[in-house]
Amino acid sequence: MRWGVVSDIHGNLPALQAVVADAAALGGVDGWLNLGDILSGPLWPTETADWLMARGWTTMAGNHERQLLTQAPDQLGASDRYAAERLTPVHRAWLADLPAQLRPTPGVLCVHGTPTSDLKYLLQTVDEAGQREATPQEVARRLGEPGAVLVLCGHSHLQRVMTVELPAGPVQVLNPGSVGLPAFDDDHGRPHVNESGSPHARYALIEGNGPRWHVQLRQVVYDWEAAAAQAEVQGRGDWADALRTGRVGRTEQDMTA
Repeated sequence: MRWGVVSDIHGNLPALQAVVADAAALGGVDGWLNLGDILSGPLWPTETADWLMARGWTTMAGNHERQLLTQAPDQLGASDRYAAERLTPVHRAWLADLPAQLRPTPGVLCVHGTPTSDLKYLLQTVDEAGQREATPQEVARRLGEPGAVLVLCGHSHLQRVMTVELPAGPVQVLNPGSVGLPAFDDDHGRPHVNESGSPHARYALIEGNGPRWHVQLRQVVYDWEAAAAQAEVQGRGDWADALRTGRVGRTEQDMTA
């Protein structure tokens, strides 16, 4: 079984389409797994929703789907608000049906953040110095006993794969990176930035069927200048800088102050 794994699309439809084309050029996949944070942001939320709904991918909700559906309009951040103002009842019904976790095949668990939270990173740690890669011991504590040999996660937008030892045996943990937003600033926990370092769209290919999975991390060129221009038109220079460079330039606070 060969799956394509995507996360954190954030309404960046051209990046998503480039990812799918890249996978097709490599021989295609048997199915796609979408780990959430699908639409929020100043790009193309409804177009992305329509494209995905037409394809019926195996999809779960991230924290932004939960926020879009449960928070009052005046409590939404700028990215969620942009998407919320454009979604139709059909889009909202689709989002409402998405599960918080997935077990698409035996031995595989999909979460957005960690198995217990869609707002915490699994493979990164935020402390007084900012964001850093989590240690195997930290990841093991967050996993608990996942009942899986492969755990797929998103949320941090940072590609990483590692194996941790649990009492039940080794578990491979994979974050495919973000399709649509390669850098962002955040103040959840403590102020920090997550930066992939380049503007590429990111995803992963996994292949296997049992205790061992082969993982391939992919970085894809697409027209990120067009995406950055769309963000600029919507007054989101922070997104434009991130989309062009994979680094944080202007911050969300700069745009909302």
